[in-house]
Order: sequence, then C-alpha cells, then structure tokens
Amino acid sequence: MTTTMAAPCSLVCCGEERDDDKAVIVRFSNGSVRNADNLDFTMYKNADENNPRKRSRRILVAESDRLSYVGNNFAAGSLKCNNLCNYYVGVLNKQTMQMEVHNAQLFNMQPVIPGETTDAAKPQDTTQTFRDKVDSLIEAFGTNKQKRALSSRRLNQVGSDTLHQAVAKAANTVINQKGVEALQQEVVETESQGDLALHLPPCNTDADIPENVYLFDDLLSPVDFGALEQAGSKMAALTPEELQKMTNDGGCLCVVKQLEKMPTVGEARDKVARCAFYLSLLLKLAQERNLTRKFGQEEGCPRIIQSKLFKTFTVETFKNGRVLNMVSTSMRAKIAAYSLALLLHMGHMTADLTLLHRDLGITESRIIEVAKSMGLTLTKPGRGKTQEAGLRDEHRQASLVLPLVKYDQFMERRKRKKMH
Repeated sequence: MTTTMAAPCSLVCCGEERDDDKAVIVRFSNGSVRNADNLDFTMYKNADENNPRKRSRRILVAESDRLSYVGNNFAAGSLKCNNLCNYYVGVLNKQTMQMEVHNAQLFNMQPVIPGETTDAAKPQDTTQTFRDKVDSLIEAFGTNKQKRALSSRRLNQVGSDTLHQAVAKAANTVINQKGVEALQQEVVETESQGDLALHLPPCNTDADIPENVYLFDDLLSPVDFGALEQAGSKMAALTPEELQKMTNDGGCLCVVKQLEKMPTVGEARDKVARCAFYLSLLLKLAQERNLTRKFGQEEGCPRIIQSKLFKTFTVETFKNGRVLNMVSTSMRAKIAAYSLALLLHMGHMTADLTLLHRDLGITESRIIEVAKSMGLTLTKPGRGKTQEAGLRDEHRQASLVLPLVKYDQFMERRKRKKMH
C-alpha cells in the first residue's frame, strides 16, 4: 500500500480589491444545479455611483433553457449575512500551485417563472403613529409585563370603541325619532335656564296646582318646621313699634311686610311667623361672606336649622389650616331662589321682587333672572294718579301661574364687559 502525498501549495493575498473584483458565490434556493456549464450568468450594478448606499447594489441573473434565476444583495430577498460577515474564497493556480484569496459575496438565487409577478417589498407605512410603532417594538422585544399592559390597553380600547358605537347608534335613533328641529328647540330651552337651573328648588312641572310646583316640604321639611316653633312665636309677638323700627333700620323689608299682613289667629298665623324667621336667616346669610359657628345664635336659631343653612347654602374652603364656610356667588343665587319660593307660599303664590332684591343686596336684573329661571310670571302694574299709588306701583311682582312661562334665550343672556 502506497501513500500519495498532496502537492504543497502556498496562500497568496491579492491585496486591496474593489467591489467589482469580489468573487461571487451563489446558492440556489430550490436545490443544486447538476450542470452549471449550461447557465449564463450576468451581473448588473446600480447606475447611481454617487450614492454610497446604491453604488454597491448588485443583481445576478442566471439563465438556462428551462428556467431563469435571480438574486440580489439588497431588499427583502437578500442574505443578511453579507452585512455581518466577510467571506473569502481561494482560487488554486495548478501551474504555480499558489492559492489566491479573494473577497466574496453571497447571492441567493431564486427561480423566476414567466407570467408570474413577484411581490415587491412593502413600503414602510407612513401613516403609523408613534404609539403604533412603540407597540410594535413591545410586541417584538418587550418584557412580559409590557406585553400584558399592551394587551390590557387594547382590550380597554376595544371596550371604549364599542361604547362610542353604542352612543352614536342611540343618538342617531333619538335624532330620527324627534327630528333635528325638536332637539335644537330643547337645547335652546335648556340653555335659557343658564347656570341658575343648578341652584333652583326641586320643581314639579306636572303639578296640577301652583302650590305643588315648588313643594313647601322641599323648602322646610316637617322636622325643620317643628324646630322653628319657639322662634316663630317670638316673631308673631313683635309689636307694631318693633316692626316699624325694623323698617327704619332698612333690613328685612319683605319679612316686615309678611308680618304686617299675616293672619290674626290659627295655624296660618303660626306658619307665616315660622317662615318669616327662616326667611330672615336666609336674608342675613346672603349678606355674609365667611361664616362662623356663632351664626344665628343671637336670633335664637335652632342648631338643626343652622346645620341646614350651612349644608345647603355654603361651600367649604380651607384657609390658614382651618375649614371655613363661605357664601359664594352661586350660593347667593341659590338663596335668592329659595327665598323667592318661600315668599310665594307665604303670599298666596305672589312675591314682591323689588323688596326681595333690596334685602338680598343684589341687583334687580339678577332677581328677575332668577324669577324667569323659575318660570314665574312677571308683572308691573301701571302707575296710578296719586302719589301713594305711584310708590306702590314701582314694585315688580312675580306670580306662579300654570303653565310655567318659558322665556326666550336672548332675554336671559347677560352682557359681558369688554376686555381692553
């Protein structure tokens, strides 16, 4: 047995090479080629030599009698290993027994069937938002916690979309049933009430008699009315001289007027006296800014009535480490509405707006706005010939008449001061 030794050879480096000098290594995706001599290879390069990214692009075409193959070193079908590794191929010169080492690049050859079009690489979706791109990254490389949060957010988004679709469907149903004009009229009627609607007493628009529109029990509950028994007795015992003194002092004129014309005996007198005391507290409350727990003690206000006033007609604020009860502008409008409703019950569904706005310390236009929001009928009788009648006729009256009056929006709109 003899051993045949391979002939010795040496490696020779070819030095610096251009891209055109690189050797080409091909790989056929559908198998091996049995007869490579029957293939005609053609290399195409990009014509843009100035662009550093495009000038290295190559397309390799291998044609045979039966099928053609195409490969490239860019786009989606290229081998990514070309960008990560350097490949070399050795070519042996059998005469000199020297192997030359050349740079190489790989091409993945794919068959091209005539009549079929290849799907071009999809361009990047430019309509994607930054949030969508971040979600895509989380799906691919995010942690389990991030993926759970993404899944939860998408489920909530689906629920929100379902809710919006249900609301839109319901809105379309209402529009089809009522019509656009009817809905617009309802909006105008609602806006005409303004912010005052939030501070009006509970209103029963379906009431059959005026006394049931603004129920007395909503103004003074039976428990509150019972607590005013002693204070009402003191109001009923006031002498004409004491009432005149109250008039001269210029305070609670509408209370004095109710006490002057209240019934002489019976439950009606007791009711007017108790309501007059409660009304005097409302008028005094409207003149205050910040309240203390001593409010109403001098007048003999029961504790339950004081708590009712603080809870219903004040807002709590925090200042200097203390909780204070403050009468805001909106609360003054609420006091005006409740005072007006109470006067209606005391005066057989008629109230003097002029006296009320003076006692409350607000403008006449403001009290008129409150009366209109409550749907009251406003009257101002014509002037009489005598001086006494003329003074009386200056007072504007408000009456509760069924059905309630609905005022136009432009009558309720207040002018705003221009900013300079």
